[in-house]
Amino acid sequence: MSKPADNGKEPEEAAFAALEGAVSEALKRLAVAAQRAEAAEKKSADLNQMMRGLTNSPAEAGEVLTRLRRLESENADLKERLKQGRAGVERMLAKIRFLESQG
Repeated sequence: MSKPADNGKEPEEAAFAALEGAVSEALKRLAVAAQRAEAAEKKSADLNQMMRGLTNSPAEAGEVLTRLRRLESENADLKERLKQGRAGVERMLAKIRFLESQG
């Protein structure tokens, strides 16, 4: 690993430059995170407003959103189970083909 003084700068200047770069990178990442958070909040607010328009009460809208999230989670679980099941069937078919080729 090179020393900070190896680049022709005083050690303090090199350390300050490194710190400045780290702070600059952190600020960039913070700005991106803030933009993503703002977009997520807007999307959530839009979804909540849409659900209120489709239901009779805010509580009912919340229940619908909770149920939707649960169903999406269950759907992802079922897709994974199907994937695993297909893999098992493919392994069985491969064994059957092998046994047929041996016979």
